[in-house]
Amino acid sequence: MSYAVKEIFYSLQGEGREAGRPAIFIRFMGCNLWSGREEDRLTSGTICHFCDTDLRAPAKESGGIFADAGELAQKALKLWPQSAGTKPYIIFTGGEPLLQLDEALCQACHAAGATVACETNGTIATTLPIDWLTVSPKAGAKLKQTSGSELKAVYPQEGLDLEKLATLSFKYFFLQPCDNIKYKSNLASAVAYCEEHPEWRLSIQLHKVVGVE
Repeated sequence: MSYAVKEIFYSLQGEGREAGRPAIFIRFMGCNLWSGREEDRLTSGTICHFCDTDLRAPAKESGGIFADAGELAQKALKLWPQSAGTKPYIIFTGGEPLLQLDEALCQACHAAGATVACETNGTIATTLPIDWLTVSPKAGAKLKQTSGSELKAVYPQEGLDLEKLATLSFKYFFLQPCDNIKYKSNLASAVAYCEEHPEWRLSIQLHKVVGVE
């Protein structure tokens, strides 16, 4: 199958348990929780109204349509430093990556010696061979992927039951303050919640703090 990619870039993971880790990001176009059109952000059909990602037009240099898994994996792996001496770390994100990520693409990355990570909203259950699975549930969307490496909840979200989420089969649980005009208040609330519920950890968007993509 072909893959519609917004962009491919090399940077540091900014969120969750792997924050600070160098990674190749493959950002897919498209999402099942909103259209990516700014004018649709607050409409009734949009669930993830706080999304901070441009999901639509591909980046001129790195995005576009890739004909097959091998072509996409090869393009991405060229960004990994040749002198690194470590396994490449590839993060599939979006949008919603599980609309496109498949067995062939995971296998192509693994065949090249890469570790495969994926960041999903959890509305699509998966049995793909993903080495590190991050699930970020959204209030109003049915959570179908109830296990993984880490659960990362944007906070606050009205209607998101954190106590119920904390019982699911994840190794780590993170709260990430929603980055909007109420960020300072959201951050303070997230800190307070983590202090009161130590099963949760605070995740800040490190890449924004240090000013990288």
